Amino acid sequence: MARFEKIRNRFASKMILAFLCIILIPTTLSGFAFYLESSALVKRNVRASTVQVTKQTADALSSIFNAGSDTSDFIYGDLKVQDTAMRYDTSPSGVQLAMSQSMSTLLNNVVHSSSFVRIVYIVKGNGTGWGSGSFSATKLRRADLSRLDWVEQSLKEDGGLVWQALRKDPFSGAGENTDLVLPISRTLKDFKSLRQIGLLVVNLNGRAIVNTINQVKLGDTGRYMVVDQAGTIMIEADLSRIGQSVGDAGLRDMIVHDDAVEFEYTSGGTPYYGVKQRLSNGWLLVGTVPTVEITGALDRLHSRIWMTSAGFALIAVLVGLLIAGRVTKPIKQLTSEMKRVQQGDLKVRTALTATDEIGLMSKHFNKMLDEIEQLMERVEKEQSEKLEAEVRAVTYRIHPHFLYNTLSTLRWMVRAGEKERADRGLGALIRLLQANMGKNGQLITLEEELEIIGKYIVILEMRYEHKYVLSVDLGPGAGQARIPRMLLQPLVENAVFHGLVPLNRGGEISISAKSVQGELQIWVKDNGAGMSKEQLDALHSQEGIAKAGIGLKHVYDSLKLYYGTGSGMKVTSEAGIGTQIHIIMRGLPNE
Repeated sequence: MARFEKIRNRFASKMILAFLCIILIPTTLSGFAFYLESSALVKRNVRASTVQVTKQTADALSSIFNAGSDTSDFIYGDLKVQDTAMRYDTSPSGVQLAMSQSMSTLLNNVVHSSSFVRIVYIVKGNGTGWGSGSFSATKLRRADLSRLDWVEQSLKEDGGLVWQALRKDPFSGAGENTDLVLPISRTLKDFKSLRQIGLLVVNLNGRAIVNTINQVKLGDTGRYMVVDQAGTIMIEADLSRIGQSVGDAGLRDMIVHDDAVEFEYTSGGTPYYGVKQRLSNGWLLVGTVPTVEITGALDRLHSRIWMTSAGFALIAVLVGLLIAGRVTKPIKQLTSEMKRVQQGDLKVRTALTATDEIGLMSKHFNKMLDEIEQLMERVEKEQSEKLEAEVRAVTYRIHPHFLYNTLSTLRWMVRAGEKERADRGLGALIRLLQANMGKNGQLITLEEELEIIGKYIVILEMRYEHKYVLSVDLGPGAGQARIPRMLLQPLVENAVFHGLVPLNRGGEISISAKSVQGELQIWVKDNGAGMSKEQLDALHSQEGIAKAGIGLKHVYDSLKLYYGTGSGMKVTSEAGIGTQIHIIMRGLPNE
């Protein structure tokens, strides 16, 4: 006992104890702060990366879905398809044969124009049908369409798109050899009488969709699936689960009732991390992974921090009296710099050059800060490139859409022997392409856009065989205002296609604009069919914008990407009177 008292009272023992306190307390606190900051940083980066990958996958799936809906809209609006569907049963056999050949050619051309569309077919209630590729009329005649759920849903939607789960196509291939497809069905309607005249089914390439999901990794055991708004699995690599409700109640509740992009839940005692993104048709892409696969590295980091602290304590006991002065000063300096980093100053760099453990920690501290800055710069650059890619994607989605429609019309004119009209149409198309190709950059003046629209109206008159009058009223300085290329052309096409074509007559489209104190306002108005209040309310909803046609979504995306807060568009319409779109652009456009 006396010996213990003597050792305890020795100055060396007190110095070692004091040195231990001085070293362990700041080291422990700094290590804990470093752990918390590193933990938060890693979690943010991992989750941000996961959300970004999920969004990119969702964008890829939405592009495939949009290809299907655009194909369906194109066939749905083809007047020759309507004419064949209505007159086929009452036509002579020779005419029926010509109609079938023409229909098959059209559908095959549509499939060949899109790498995402697998097969397209049109069926009627009496067993008559036409299809592309491996479509089997024999299988169609054997089927009882009245007993199929998707037929009932399509009839109920009365022309609206009906998305179905991934499945084997029942009307293609020989025997049981069928394609894996994602079907989009709708009823064909006579635009004049609005009666249903058949069913249109566009089948997307199911293998391409499944491969898109399988290519994305989420941890070691994580997986992705696509579900509808009710939590029913519509797309998954395990085909046996398609059509079933999400089994875990906690996960299903997060999918159906929670709008958060990221979420956490527990299944079978195991914590899970989940992420989801909405697709263009309203479905959800959902990814789940055990949380430990994301945070496991942090637990190892925690253990290493404590082991490092224990190592420092041992060194302090052995050489405390000799290196106390040398160790205390750099630790205080490093602790101070860590606190500055914790407060948000990422420009801090330690100048310690020692070769011991503190020097090594300082080197890794500087290296970590360098990597954080590089990561932030890379994320900022990737966001900028993504924004530019979105603008390019929106632009190039419209050009082929219009060009395909125009060339398709000219092709049928040539086949019908209307060579003079086809020649005039080709001349108008050439002038329109010259006007577009002669300008560099994404921005053009409003006057240049109106000049292009004037040429575009000529092609629309040729296509629909009606006179469309375009009136323009520009305020002072408005004509020289710079706007994104093809901002107004899709609105003019919508005015004709959705406003005037259903009425089977010509009409008037007016465009007016004024520029006041850096704000450009444009009105596009037609005297067409207009929309009901229900249709207008649905269009103004966020879900309505997501499901809007390619042209209207192009305008919405361009305003969002190029202009500042307060910019946007408003649609007003009255059934039987017409539709007006009011566009507000605040500030100069960002190139």
